[in-house]
Amino acid sequence: MKLHQPVFDEVFFNIMKSPSIYLLILLLFSAALFAQSKVSGIVVDDNNEPIPFANVYFKNSSEGVITNENGKFYLESAKSHPILVVSFIGYTPQEINLTKAVTYNLKVQLVEGETLREVVLVSGKLSKKNNPAIDILRKIWARKRMNGLRQFDQYQYDKYEKIEFDLNTIDSTTMKSKLFKGMEFVFEQMDTSAITGKTYLPIFINEAISEVFGNNVINKEKEIIKANKNSGFNNNQQVITFVKELYSEYDIYDNYLKFFAKDFVSPLSRTGIDVYNYALVDSMFIDKKWCYNIVYYPRRKGELTFKGDFWVNDTTFAVKSIKMGVTKSANINWVKEIYIEQDFDVVNDSVFLLKRDHMMSDFAFNKKEESQGVYGKRTTLYKNHQFNQEKPKEFYKEEINFIDNAVYNQPDDYWAENRFESLSKDELGVYKMLDTLQTVKKFKQMYSLVTILGSGYVEMNNFDFGPIFSTVGYSDVEGLRLRVGGRTYFGRNDPWRLQGYTAYGFKDNQVKYGLSGKILLNPKNRLILEGGNRRDIEQIGANLTTTNNVLGRSFASTGLFMSGSNTNLTSINLSTLSANIEPIKNVTFEAGISYRTLKSASDTFSLDYYTDASQTTIQSEVKQSEMSFSIDYTPGRKTYGYGVERGIVDSPYSRFFVSYSNGYKGVLDSDFDYQKLQIYLKQPVLVGGFGRLNIITEAGKTFGAVPLGLLSVIPGNQSYFIIDNTFNNLNFYEFVSDEYATFQLEHHFLGRLFSRIPGVRKLNLREIVSIRTVVGDVSAENRQLNASTLNYLAPTKPYWEYGFGIGNIFKVFRLDCTWRGNYRDLPGTNNFTVKGSFGFYF
Repeated sequence: MKLHQPVFDEVFFNIMKSPSIYLLILLLFSAALFAQSKVSGIVVDDNNEPIPFANVYFKNSSEGVITNENGKFYLESAKSHPILVVSFIGYTPQEINLTKAVTYNLKVQLVEGETLREVVLVSGKLSKKNNPAIDILRKIWARKRMNGLRQFDQYQYDKYEKIEFDLNTIDSTTMKSKLFKGMEFVFEQMDTSAITGKTYLPIFINEAISEVFGNNVINKEKEIIKANKNSGFNNNQQVITFVKELYSEYDIYDNYLKFFAKDFVSPLSRTGIDVYNYALVDSMFIDKKWCYNIVYYPRRKGELTFKGDFWVNDTTFAVKSIKMGVTKSANINWVKEIYIEQDFDVVNDSVFLLKRDHMMSDFAFNKKEESQGVYGKRTTLYKNHQFNQEKPKEFYKEEINFIDNAVYNQPDDYWAENRFESLSKDELGVYKMLDTLQTVKKFKQMYSLVTILGSGYVEMNNFDFGPIFSTVGYSDVEGLRLRVGGRTYFGRNDPWRLQGYTAYGFKDNQVKYGLSGKILLNPKNRLILEGGNRRDIEQIGANLTTTNNVLGRSFASTGLFMSGSNTNLTSINLSTLSANIEPIKNVTFEAGISYRTLKSASDTFSLDYYTDASQTTIQSEVKQSEMSFSIDYTPGRKTYGYGVERGIVDSPYSRFFVSYSNGYKGVLDSDFDYQKLQIYLKQPVLVGGFGRLNIITEAGKTFGAVPLGLLSVIPGNQSYFIIDNTFNNLNFYEFVSDEYATFQLEHHFLGRLFSRIPGVRKLNLREIVSIRTVVGDVSAENRQLNASTLNYLAPTKPYWEYGFGIGNIFKVFRLDCTWRGNYRDLPGTNNFTVKGSFGFYF
């Protein structure tokens, strides 16, 4: 239960443990079926300049695409179509006869002509006035709550989901590369994308069949998985969860659609008229319903928007089908293209229900047309809808631990009978191909490397050595520090786990160690018993809200990347025993006992305190017994696995943590009686198209007289890295307190401002602004105890600092500049700092 992550000796491990690293590593390693009509090409004007966002479709059909920003397109259909139509506002439409089933590299030249009579073209943008497309859009807004599942109190349906990953843009050079030597058989499964026309090789498939139940009255939904199957990664829950979370659920009628932790403006959004151009271009019968065709494309580059078109019914103003493609200029990393298709079924005259949802993302290191990458595709099918069959409220209660191994072991006959649609020959071949690859030595070596980089551990016969990124460290007290450790690991859902480490400092010539164990006693409510002991050197006071994580060494304990020297380290001997339980989803209660001894680890720093009122007797070591109780509430948190340790999905969620601790003097020769109350609150807020706001506040108070080792030190940051919940311009121990309150705001604009600056726009930089403040005090009673080398200073007048940062530098780096708002004249202060951080972000 960590509130803070170490950065110095753990910095690379923190980056690599994110599930998204599997995608990036996959990128590094990163003609069977024929449709009746295939056509690709470019659309240009009479000056041979590309025309972006032109409408390209087969005549007398609803099958079409929108050209990309370079005027290029690819269109494929299972049917035979003799005529291709290309149109754009302000140009005369062109009809091209298709004499062959496959026509590539077609060049279509449009000449200026009559525009739609109702639409006025203004400086390359479509007018918002007298535009029939926008009139239709307003009717969609008015009726969106009366369309789809929203109009029923209760609903249920069957759902089939298929997620697939493919290596794309496969050419002869790729097939002959040394990387695939000995694995050439995999190319027998190659296919061609119906969306991009590029060759691809399926390498991963995950299928799931489930039942979904919903109640619009109480705003609850529950999904019961009936079967789940995947190829190749059964033992890597982190990969499976990342793949599932990659494509979160969305509703096209919402104002913003969330993909890759970013809010894209929906083309059906009420704010859409400010960011999109809309044009009414066609109308026809679809499934005996008269529908209008509206094309849309962005008004500006660099924003999180789509291009595409949709068909909407003329009476219900429900969307019949929609196509959305993210423009390449959108400020998003590692994703060259996103394409979405949704088709709705007409159940009766007034009910349109989603029947098919397809999303494809093209992941690549750059957005060049010829660059190789990985397709991530999700196809979801829906059927057997039923309505207004009420379930009791208890039915929708979230399960704490989902355990049903039968779901993951359904036989092939079950899948053949229950799939909503059959797999293609190449998709079926992926299962066999991955089984074969598991026996290839070179593939197993590559897979092991990915696993080591992703988890930080080297697997060896039910024991993992690591984390490897913590092997080398340094501090002014220890000098060079070498560490080895490991954990038991029989599988991702182990009911118990032991882990430990030992370390040696070549300057202090001391051996350190840590050992812990935990066991899951009750899987249903996650009753866990854990305990351990650690003897080590660390920087205490590196965070305000503390937990008894026995192996959790603070970020400031290692000085590989420290500005200035730091000898204010403490030698700690900590033993803990605790029990925690999760009776309600994402609500965890923990009770524990601990015993610790604290003493200075260097000659230039002390934790000394007076033991008598006359201040004549000094004690240098603190011995303390403590009992604690805490509640951790994390609404919206998603986890994977059901063993004694679970993984947390890397997505924003709220957190409320409260802890009460009681120190007992005399128990095991303990020194002090006190009570401590601490509160921590974190609230991420998605602010539509204006980015993401993170709000963090902490508060605490210690009742009773305690020495420096038990006070609340305001966490400074003397590293060169950005550390959450610390103050960038404070030194360690600059402020101490026995009561405190902090408040932090950090807003990520995600490129909203830079995207409007010519020249800067192409860099895809992202803006961050922040402000942090803390107020606190130290009681006179605690000041009288102080015999340490520190003169207590508390921020009785609120300390504050503010900063501006630029993120997404070279896609992986963030740089923050922070200014101290007050207390600027104290000795040794940092009134201005520059700190950075690395990470892989979409």
